[in-house]
Amino acid sequence: MDADRVTFGVVVFPGSNCDHDTYYVCKKILGQEAVFLWHKEEDLRGVDAVILPGGFSYGDYLRCGAIARFSPIMKQVVRFAAEGGTVLGICNGFQILLEAGLLPGVLLRNASLRFVCRQVRVRVENAVTRFTGLYTPGEVVTFPVAHGDGNYFTDPETLAQLNARDQIVFRYTDAGGNVTPEGNPNGSLENVAAVINEQGNVLGMMPHPERASDPVLGMTDGQRLFRSMIQWCIINVRGERQEDGQCQTLAQQK
Repeated sequence: MDADRVTFGVVVFPGSNCDHDTYYVCKKILGQEAVFLWHKEEDLRGVDAVILPGGFSYGDYLRCGAIARFSPIMKQVVRFAAEGGTVLGICNGFQILLEAGLLPGVLLRNASLRFVCRQVRVRVENAVTRFTGLYTPGEVVTFPVAHGDGNYFTDPETLAQLNARDQIVFRYTDAGGNVTPEGNPNGSLENVAAVINEQGNVLGMMPHPERASDPVLGMTDGQRLFRSMIQWCIINVRGERQEDGQCQTLAQQK
């Protein structure tokens, strides 16, 4: 096991279509290890971080993410998250995390009732998470979005808690970083683009950082999100495993 590299587990559901994009960024662009985790598997295979990619799991039947939430792999994802494991949900992955109860709120149909596919600007609201450590507070970055159900909504009490606890990680803005209706692609409440759980280890976001990580595409703002995860895991996960391994070795020597 390379102490300077982490292993990403990319979950594949029937209907996922950003799984290979995410795998490519993790392995080819960032030089990390990556494995596909089929939705019927019940073993995360020791990965350092789990990513639920974008797409249309189970054809978005019933409700986006509602069926995927019951896939066998999700029992392990929920357990992994409960134990402090790093979990990222992108677009449809965000929808699945909400359905699984790992994040608060819901995602409704876009206010326009139309599928939106374009670049958006988001402002970094919280730069001290394991997902955003390499961004600066208030920084405006560019990601693409592609969804029909990205309109974030929750009750007033939960929204107040999210704001009070800095759980809103990204907000849609205009080019100047102003929170405006024009900068909001889907009608999301208070321009919310990404939220994190109270423990800080599960992030859901509608924009696609994996589509903003390859220089060939002309956008690289997404790289720092993955690099933040890598840096955090190397320090906090690999470091703990290495210490545990050293303790076991010493115990065996005794």
